[in-house]
Amino acid sequence: MSTQPRTPGTSTPRTTPASVRSFSEVSVGDALPATTVHVDRARLVQYAGASLDRNRIHWDEPFAKAVGLPDVIAHGMFTMGSAVTLVTAWVGDAGRVVEYGVRFTRPVVVPYDAGADIEVSGVVKSADPETKRVTVELTATAAGEKVLGRALAVAVLD
Repeated sequence: MSTQPRTPGTSTPRTTPASVRSFSEVSVGDALPATTVHVDRARLVQYAGASLDRNRIHWDEPFAKAVGLPDVIAHGMFTMGSAVTLVTAWVGDAGRVVEYGVRFTRPVVVPYDAGADIEVSGVVKSADPETKRVTVELTATAAGEKVLGRALAVAVLD
């Protein structure tokens, strides 16, 4: 939201909503601009603190390997949240995403030195002119492997 002049007689600023994508601008088959989300060990530790998911597989390399993983892995919810940012940026308002679901297909392995990149793309699969709801199918990959399946987000447009 952008701050506007204050409403006379109050200390409350007037606000205008962010620019939300118009339904008339969207067609089935439209590709959303792809994005890359970089994740490193520091970001995983920050996410662990914020989410309270402090499972050692997300930050302790010897432990992760001892339980059979190739290395530390990103939190599934971190991966899921990173992917939907493509849709929220495209729509213009995160509050317009009214449904979102994924199936976790592979973990995102996060090596110590290089970290990992999550590549996210999306395509409009359906658009309902009566409700102005659009369904976007997301594709998320890391190291060339699909990490999310059945990733669908539904948003309401203007």
